Amino acid sequence: MLIAVLSALGLLTLYFAIIFIKDYMLASKEGRLEKPSFLATGAVGFATNFFDTLGIGSFAPTTALLKQFKLTNDRTIPGTLNVSCTIPVVLEAFIFITVIKVDPITLVTMLAAATVGAILGAGYVAKLNVKKIELAMGVALLVVAFIMIAQQLKMFPAGGDALGLTGGKLIFAVIANFILGALMTLGIGLYAPCMALVFSLGLSPAIAFPIMMGSCAFLMPAASVKFVKEGAYDRKASMAITVFGVIAVLIAAYIVKSLPLDILKWLVIVVIIYTSAMMFKSYSKRVKVKA
Repeated sequence: MLIAVLSALGLLTLYFAIIFIKDYMLASKEGRLEKPSFLATGAVGFATNFFDTLGIGSFAPTTALLKQFKLTNDRTIPGTLNVSCTIPVVLEAFIFITVIKVDPITLVTMLAAATVGAILGAGYVAKLNVKKIELAMGVALLVVAFIMIAQQLKMFPAGGDALGLTGGKLIFAVIANFILGALMTLGIGLYAPCMALVFSLGLSPAIAFPIMMGSCAFLMPAASVKFVKEGAYDRKASMAITVFGVIAVLIAAYIVKSLPLDILKWLVIVVIIYTSAMMFKSYSKRVKVKA
């Protein structure tokens, strides 16, 4: 089952890579590559993909750095984010799916649920009140973080170390990941909520990594191909971020793999609190705009 999943992901990524490289080489030959420094954008890609591998997420920090240092036009940022992060995220998925032991049925069903959720849920989710969703998720993540802190301090029973789910828990996990996949269409990251979901169901915190990265890896190649074909991305920045991002992923992935479980749990707590703060920040911005 895992071989089939990785094979499908590999074929999707190969299709994307061929289109991306051909477009880059043609633009280079015709002198249409953008002006930003390859090393400067590469440095951004290294930093953000390193922390993405640790579960922080790369879209928000990459956007912030590209805008702060004026490394690309705002118009091309959405496409650049998707195209540049596709191969690093797929690499993350391959590494974590192969090095972290997880029940195949749990992995495949949750991964499929997030993918289907993003595809089928896009139209419906787009009609929801984003402000209310951000507030609700900000509060929910904060509550989960405090529960995890209490467990780490031995105030509550600690989370489990199970490698898979069955019965009602599996059904709940699949439905929840379907919803998280749909919420990605609103720009709400899947990483931290998925970590919180995995921990709350008694799974090992490490299992969140193959699930959340595998979910994103299946979504990104198709979306990125569209950006490439429409030329709606920064080719030079995307190639630099991809190259340096791959190097960063290889370094960070094995750091995560070797982290003691207790340290990994604290890392998960930090990621969830950070994401909760970002939810509240986005919520407050929307309130100000509405006012």
